[in-house]
Amino acid sequence: MEPVYKPVIGFARTLFAAQGLKFTISGGEHVPRSGGAVVAMNHLSYFDYAYAGLPALESRRLVRWMAKKEIFDHRVMGPLMRGMKHIPVDRRSGVAAYDEAVSALRAGEIVGVFPETTISRSLELRDFKTGAVRMAMEAGVPVLPTIAWGNHRVWTKDHPKQLGRSKTPITITVGAPLTFEAGGNAVEATAELKTVMEKMLHEAQESYPTLTGDDLKYVPARLGGTAPTPEAAKVLDHEENARRKAKRASK
Repeated sequence: MEPVYKPVIGFARTLFAAQGLKFTISGGEHVPRSGGAVVAMNHLSYFDYAYAGLPALESRRLVRWMAKKEIFDHRVMGPLMRGMKHIPVDRRSGVAAYDEAVSALRAGEIVGVFPETTISRSLELRDFKTGAVRMAMEAGVPVLPTIAWGNHRVWTKDHPKQLGRSKTPITITVGAPLTFEAGGNAVEATAELKTVMEKMLHEAQESYPTLTGDDLKYVPARLGGTAPTPEAAKVLDHEENARRKAKRASK
């Protein structure tokens, strides 16, 4: 029984239809119809939690996402996140979340992870954490490399949200499952995962409708867009983190 998750999916689909979002989903057949798996997805939008679960619906599966604890503390989102059995992550100590995710995987759940941990301002892949691969190794389940593109045009960092009827095209691709041996080198395995996802991302970017004018802010610098370079994005991320630390210290 999913008294919270299924109504939320219905609401999300109604919202997406009202916005005129045009989803192109491929690779849904890679999502197993039973058993555990880790969905590893790039992170470009504040709505990625809603978008990323769409390919799994083809296999009648639901994804339990690992998300920062602050979302669970929100008076509206918190009850919804808990009702959908998502997994809260305390960034200062993620051991409990990791253990909960491994237990869920062993119980046959699909767990969603953003290996970059935060939204990429450069629109390229940030450095990956090894957690997604390590939990897959420990639970003995595959990793599903997943890429979304176009999602950032709805709402991403440093840009106003576009919640009206934008008719934005969004592509979501699930790659073939990757299996890593238990006790293997998690750093090397994570590098392999990132290489696969980077190739998928480039393919999604290159096949996307051409953007011009002000919309070049949604195109990475590598492709002639005005998004920050990865180096400039790191500076912006550092400044953002410094502001957050200062805000916490002032409380």
